[in-house]
Amino acid sequence: QVQLVESGGGLVQTGGSVRLSCAVSGRSIRSLGMGWFRQASGKEREFVATITGSGRSTYYADSVKGRFTIARDNANNTLVLQMSSLRVEDTAVYYCAATDAVYGRSWPTWYTGPHRYTYWGQGAQVTVAS
Repeated sequence: QVQLVESGGGLVQTGGSVRLSCAVSGRSIRSLGMGWFRQASGKEREFVATITGSGRSTYYADSVKGRFTIARDNANNTLVLQMSSLRVEDTAVYYCAATDAVYGRSWPTWYTGPHRYTYWGQGAQVTVAS
């Protein structure tokens, strides 16, 4: 049974930085396709970033490109999202997600859909204050 547990987040000022971690248990992170999503109050869950199984390729939503960085720490079975230059509109609950389809899918498009992911963390609140 794959379990994902996020940590990090909290309250930060505009322009600040936050680091989110997602600890994976039950399977090696190498065998999972991984992504980050977020959901603001009253809005649908949206794609943020995804990374290939090797960690060599990444893909971001236009709204976060150049400000957020997704990374795998395969040795520690952890997924990381480093967020900088934060804006008020980045306020949301951030979710770590995993899928069994680590290979064999159309990259990156397939991995941007939340319905593609089977396993989800509990979410981490990030609030950006002006």
